[in-house]
Amino acid sequence: MANIYKNAKHDFTGTGNVSVYTVPENSRAIIKSILITDDSGSGDSVQVDLVTPTSAGSAVFNLFKAKSITSNQSLQLLTEPLIMMEGEILRMTATTADRLFAIVSILEINREDL
Repeated sequence: MANIYKNAKHDFTGTGNVSVYTVPENSRAIIKSILITDDSGSGDSVQVDLVTPTSAGSAVFNLFKAKSITSNQSLQLLTEPLIMMEGEILRMTATTADRLFAIVSILEINREDL
């Protein structure tokens, strides 16, 4: 079993759904931090979803719906770690393009021996 520390970053240049991180099929993940920053001076909001694969497609669980980010500020969304299972997706959507970016801190736990 290997522990892999990593981060996922995204600059929201559009307003569509973005898969920021997907857990590999041979791993589980602990999301330690989701930091969202507004660098536009205007403020904005973000939606964060956990997408879980199912036999019928996928199920979407809303973690943060229209979470407001104050202009020129950063906001730490998580107060406790978030556990993600194999194949789950952390998906985000910005309300307005070119205002927000995200950094997600991840501990990936690979179940295979290296």
